[in-house]
Amino acid sequence: MSHQSDLISTDIDAYLAQHERKELLRFLTCGNVDDGKSTLIGRLLHDSKMIYEDQLAAVQADSVKSGTTGAGKIDLALLVDGLQAEREQGITIDVAYRYFSTSTRKFIIADTPGHEQYTRNMATGASTCDLAIILIDARYGVQTQTKRHSFIASLLGIKHIFVAVNKMDLINYSEATFNKIKQDYLSFTDTLDLHDICFIPMSALDGDNVVNPSEHMPWFTGEPLMEALNSVEIANDHNFNDARFPVQYVNRPNLDFRGFCGTVASGILRKGDLITALPSGKSSKIKAIVTYDGELDEAYPPMAVTLTLDDEIDISRGDMLIGTEKQPATVADKFVATIVWMTEKALTPGRQYTLKLATRSVSGSIAMIHHRIDVNTLEHHDAVELQLNEIGSCTVTVNAPVVFDPYKINKGTGAFIIIDRLTNGTVGAGMITGATDAENRQPVSAEERAARYSQKAIAIALTGATSKEAAYKLERKLFDNGHATAVLETQNSSLIMAVKNAGLICLCINYCIDLADISFDTDKLSIDDIYNALKMQNIVY
Repeated sequence: MSHQSDLISTDIDAYLAQHERKELLRFLTCGNVDDGKSTLIGRLLHDSKMIYEDQLAAVQADSVKSGTTGAGKIDLALLVDGLQAEREQGITIDVAYRYFSTSTRKFIIADTPGHEQYTRNMATGASTCDLAIILIDARYGVQTQTKRHSFIASLLGIKHIFVAVNKMDLINYSEATFNKIKQDYLSFTDTLDLHDICFIPMSALDGDNVVNPSEHMPWFTGEPLMEALNSVEIANDHNFNDARFPVQYVNRPNLDFRGFCGTVASGILRKGDLITALPSGKSSKIKAIVTYDGELDEAYPPMAVTLTLDDEIDISRGDMLIGTEKQPATVADKFVATIVWMTEKALTPGRQYTLKLATRSVSGSIAMIHHRIDVNTLEHHDAVELQLNEIGSCTVTVNAPVVFDPYKINKGTGAFIIIDRLTNGTVGAGMITGATDAENRQPVSAEERAARYSQKAIAIALTGATSKEAAYKLERKLFDNGHATAVLETQNSSLIMAVKNAGLICLCINYCIDLADISFDTDKLSIDDIYNALKMQNIVY
């Protein structure tokens, strides 16, 4: 099956030891529907001899039945599109993870969807990847989906991009077309945080420039995809400068041992190093770095270790141990983040969620949505909520201080997930862009207050003989649904304007009708009728 089958059969221990020492590279494939992502992965598995004989025979039989690839050709996409719904539709609708290895590296592939409505799936697949392969159909060039996937790759901090210009066989292996696609892509990515970009012309179906160099494109002097995957440098992608150790568990097996377990998020920790526990600010020195196999002199990401300290300082799960770097971590209860929303129920400012940042879980809410990002055009749009698959820049507030770094500096301490408090399901993912010190000194605006309560600031006149009773019933219904209102039995126009300017809904009873933005006759309409009318007009949401 594999390139090391002889070693497996003769010395399994040697094989496992050799395999364990290999560097792991995680990468994802993304692109437009039918650009050939699944076929490319199938070709990598096939040509690297990582397919069992019975699997290959089954795919060959299915290829003959389907007749999608032409006479004598194997539909290698069938190796990847394992979900029945995907096979029926001929597309990939979920993230499919596959594994293979070469003599020098281990690989985990995330095959992500091409449709816009599966943006959340791509973000999930990309969150742990070192590299992204973005496929482009050579016949169509850079498409909207190409731009969307490149933006998400940039957003999630993927440092290496391979642009695979696929289906070159369908354009007669034209070098001019390849160069134009390359230039178009580079022009678009000028505005993105992408730096290490490699272009490879290929035909995944025929295997040109996938594992072996293509005889049809002698003008291309770069490495085939497999060689490029084997040689790309990822060892220095981690942040080795800023030591960060989120405490996952406090280990107290007996009175003589107290260790702090976790995974090194960044930096290098050494015996004798001075560390500070946040948010408490207490300091100590590392006494020992303990593992199952014995003590170590140093630890680095992504090693899971147990630290013991010289001093008995108060540290618990969720705390962060940091070094004495020039770039200190931030401790705050408010920050700005880019959020990818992942569920049908919209993100609404003011609603309480559980946020999990590293090993710390804390309740909090979205204080304000600054703008929604159009993932197709990168334009910014005003928004009062985020729908499924939408991405927005938001201010997040939490009910206790958390320790963080900007995501671009440190993925391990700059990323978080948002959890629904009722269902316990993950509903969003965020990347912290920075703290909000300047905003903390500014007064709360009417717009922020209105956004917090999911409403528009407005004066509503209630008329009719039952208006007073109806006003307080409507106030109760609005309040029970999370909105902020005030009932005014006054002719004081200044007071009514003050309530509106505060971002609240003002319910006016038979007075100052000329100042009201909208009016309802309570003798003709029920409370439910009025509330539904407010929802229909997007006054409350």
